[in-house]
Amino acid sequence: MNSKGLDYTALAISVIGAVNWGLIGFFRFDLVAFLFGDMTLISRIIYAVVGLCGLYLLSMFGRITSMGE
Repeated sequence: MNSKGLDYTALAISVIGAVNWGLIGFFRFDLVAFLFGDMTLISRIIYAVVGLCGLYLLSMFGRITSMGE
């Protein structure tokens, strides 16, 4: 099964989430809350999608190690 497009999409969303966490850690600035409101339905969906993409990318470790064998 070729899931390269899904892999790249999940990776891009996870990187955006990581940048947001970096902004929170360094500057106490939450970009998602700034753009969409503090814990509104839209911001909660965005946080959930970023979390799901991170969990999906955990499966990439298994696929990478199985490709090397």
